Amino acid sequence: MVRYNAVEDPLCYPGTHVLRNKADIEDQDQLDEFEQLMFDSRAQETLPEGNLDFAHYLALHRHFFQDVYEWAGEVRTIRTGKGENWFCYPEYIVPEAEKLFTQLAERKHLADLETKDAFAQGAAWFLAEINAIHPFREGNGRTQLVFLTMLARNAGYELDETQLQPGPFLDAMIVSFSGDLEPLAVEIRRMI
Repeated sequence: MVRYNAVEDPLCYPGTHVLRNKADIEDQDQLDEFEQLMFDSRAQETLPEGNLDFAHYLALHRHFFQDVYEWAGEVRTIRTGKGENWFCYPEYIVPEAEKLFTQLAERKHLADLETKDAFAQGAAWFLAEINAIHPFREGNGRTQLVFLTMLARNAGYELDETQLQPGPFLDAMIVSFSGDLEPLAVEIRRMI
């Protein structure tokens, strides 16, 4: 697993890369298990309603991670990245996210695209952009998939997440960082 790069992260326990959490778990594997358990538990509940905008996106993150992190639903405040790629600097997250969600609204949340392939292309654009912005310190990928499911339903499609292939999907997300959206569109299309 590729770990995050982070600069002077006050959210981590001293001398570790383990994020401070409400259960005070200092072992990364145990935290990963706890985080997933809490996420799965919250997934059984009614999701926050909203307008498929940035405020709604923040509310979704808060919903899923409120049992794990004090900062659930809040924009990250440190610079972070994975591998050789650095995500949007914190001072630009809100304006970039608001611009992206304005563009998404202008595209009618992808609901007026006439084919599954067109929806997959539009969804790949959105996922690549929100991933590059990476508004949260943790939980970005899961929030992205939940939001993608909501966009698909809004457009009249259902996503079958059992069709998600983690390796190819992650590879597609990585190349989308450089602007190549086609592999990501293929992976999204597989799930529709």
